[in-house]
Amino acid sequence: MYLLYMLCLYAFQHEMMFPGARTLPAIEPPDLPAGAEQFWIAVNDAPVEGWFLRPFVEHTEQAPLVVFAHGNAELIDEFADRFDNFRRIGMAVALIGYPGYGRSKGNPSERTLTETFTKAYDLLAAREDVNAENIILIGRSMGGGPACLLADRRPSRALVLISTYQSIRAMARSYGVPGFLVSSPLDNISVVRNYQNPVLVLHGPNDRVISYKQGVALSEAAPNGTLWTYEGVSHVDCPPDWDDFCLRAIAYFEELEILT
Repeated sequence: MYLLYMLCLYAFQHEMMFPGARTLPAIEPPDLPAGAEQFWIAVNDAPVEGWFLRPFVEHTEQAPLVVFAHGNAELIDEFADRFDNFRRIGMAVALIGYPGYGRSKGNPSERTLTETFTKAYDLLAAREDVNAENIILIGRSMGGGPACLLADRRPSRALVLISTYQSIRAMARSYGVPGFLVSSPLDNISVVRNYQNPVLVLHGPNDRVISYKQGVALSEAAPNGTLWTYEGVSHVDCPPDWDDFCLRAIAYFEELEILT
């Protein structure tokens, strides 16, 4: 029975890691928020969707950019207005989808996520209205993996990890599965150990999906790590108030002179 259990996990691991590729319907056409621009990335000849959210304020300078990676049961549509406080101070936000999610085609895996996010980054960094030297990466839950993959391959000023994991192999071991069976390891903790810029970790002790100790381990592994603990919230509720999180993050970035 144990061998059968491991075999099933190995065979269906990507289906379990990325359930949104099968279960989340997408609105056609998308309900784009004000100031949003839809763009597409070709991954294995399949189109993957992204949204570029322009700042609400008009200015002549290039805008700092936040690149956001969502969780494994979410779509970019759900985050259309959660970063409005960033946009109000002149920041741009990019919401990047996953292969097979929503209106995007293809299959999600570490390889296709790496290609998706690096291609999206290169496209966005080349825009005339984006400050390519001031890009901040944010990953929530499963999105911590793509954010770390990108942080390992492209320059960024800061990395923010919300309720995320050390690695998928560490997650697998907690379910009694040997790590070598994981084909998409998403080794976040190895990335943060070598990431020299600030790493901000948000996590809650009541998280029953990804344990709080994994968030603590990530913050402690980073040379320049900070942990924000959110008491009394579950995995899906972190952060409990996105407007408050954005305002607090802005103050954090200003204190570090990432934003002026």
